[in-house]
Amino acid sequence: MNFKRRSSASITPDALAELLSGSENDRLLFLSAKSSPNAIAEGLVSLANSHGGVAVLGVTKTGKPQAAGDPAQMQERTVQAGLLADPPLILPSPQIVELEGTPLVVVQVPPGLPHIYSLQGRYLTRTAGQSRPLTTPELRRLLFERADAGFENGLVENASLDDLDRGQIRRYLETIQAGPQEDVGQLLVSRGCVVRQQDGEEYLPTVAGILLFGHSPQAFLRSAEIVCVRYPGPDMGDEFVRQEIGGPLGDQIRQAEAFVVGNMRRDMRIAGIVREEVNEYPVAVVREAIVNAVAHRDYSIRGEGIRLLMFSDRLEVYSPGRLPGHVTLENLLDERYSRNEAIVAVLSDLGYIERLGYGIDRMIGAMAGLGLPAPEFVETAAGFQVTLRNAGESLASSQSQPQPAPQIAPDSLLNERQELALAFVQENGRITNSDYQQLAPDVSAETIRRDLSDLVEQNLLIRIGSKRATYYILK
Repeated sequence: MNFKRRSSASITPDALAELLSGSENDRLLFLSAKSSPNAIAEGLVSLANSHGGVAVLGVTKTGKPQAAGDPAQMQERTVQAGLLADPPLILPSPQIVELEGTPLVVVQVPPGLPHIYSLQGRYLTRTAGQSRPLTTPELRRLLFERADAGFENGLVENASLDDLDRGQIRRYLETIQAGPQEDVGQLLVSRGCVVRQQDGEEYLPTVAGILLFGHSPQAFLRSAEIVCVRYPGPDMGDEFVRQEIGGPLGDQIRQAEAFVVGNMRRDMRIAGIVREEVNEYPVAVVREAIVNAVAHRDYSIRGEGIRLLMFSDRLEVYSPGRLPGHVTLENLLDERYSRNEAIVAVLSDLGYIERLGYGIDRMIGAMAGLGLPAPEFVETAAGFQVTLRNAGESLASSQSQPQPAPQIAPDSLLNERQELALAFVQENGRITNSDYQQLAPDVSAETIRRDLSDLVEQNLLIRIGSKRATYYILK
């Protein structure tokens, strides 16, 4: 297996050189270029059961690079090592870093992984720079801290590989730059998305696999959706815009973000001599709140999905499931714990989430940078909620401001209907098929569909929703 994947938290040559200038410790492990999968697994399991850390392959015990190392083989042995752990250890993709002309392989083990990992019946941890067995009190404490994980690894009743979308999987393989010789089944096993049956001839999808790559995840997990609602005032009322978002998790994230962007208020301000647009909320902060809700919610809770509610003064994102493991509101900024490590790993590979965390820190900084109140984090009886507050009346009115005119390429060939449609979206924020039909009552429904699809292909509009709930916003 020859992995050529992009790491979500890449280590630079300078950072690696600094690591190697020290000695092994509780969070740093040196492994030779010839280390066997079992030896690598021992080190990775011990890091995973403690506080996480970094393993460097291709160096001596004193941290000196070994010129004889084959990075492709080291990567392959690292992936094999993760599969030796029980349960399989799902980690960010091994990274090749060249140092003084010598390629080394760096493996990052995030803190706060959701399981207790064993190797051939041994539960290991790492202290004083050495791997050792966990004591009985340590094992008991770890069991208590990590007791609520594991639902994403379960099999989905009545689901088979036919329920996975091959197109979604192909796009994922392209994103992580998997080679054509890649064993796709084994790769999905290593990412926690499928499991191999005992007879070794059949793969079955896990909960994580269905959620990430399923044709219709909600056919198996009805509550795995995001309900988005926009109210015109500060309270719930009879007047609202609502969208129920299903499909694979990546699609849910994109559509939920588009819902907020399409419904948030906008204003103009003067910065120096430049007139610039001000959004009601920083889009990056909105995206982080949505991604965190999708990645860390408790999918074992039935009957309730993620709720994204927009009011005139605030935006609320509620996720089913209280804070996991040892994370509390008091240590939220400092501690890391992943309830859904397989989901987080794949979303990380796809560029949605920073695998090692720190998203909350960025949210707070971005809000402060625009003079907005800090995000509010509240743990409820059965869930977790993030509230973002806007600047209030300074954003003019509770109605969406006209959007800026789309940037149309000089060689674009738009008909009069399409030009009317773009003007309609610029004024109203969105357009539906029925809106278009009123603009052009003499054309067929098929012509309307082709016109809108053409605007999407030209990157002028974004399609949101499906079937009768479909609408379009400016790109």
